[in-house]
Amino acid sequence: MKIIKKNKNFLFGKVISNKMDKTLIVLVKKIVKHKLYGKMIVKFKKYFVHNEKNIINIGDKIKFFECRPISKKKHWLIKCIL
Repeated sequence: MKIIKKNKNFLFGKVISNKMDKTLIVLVKKIVKHKLYGKMIVKFKKYFVHNEKNIINIGDKIKFFECRPISKKKHWLIKCIL
């Protein structure tokens, strides 16, 4: 159905919402170092991920990758459930 190329951006995150039809909201946590002070900072970002079969629930950890735009905000597909 969908062809996966080797050079894709993969991200890992936790599902925080599955209320929309065929769409998940996934929270990704990223730890970065402050440029000036050197302190480690935790940053969060939400991604809209396509969920074709609606089988993933809130709290599941998933691996997802970038793809062509599916809608205005949604351009990520699920690779697997961790």
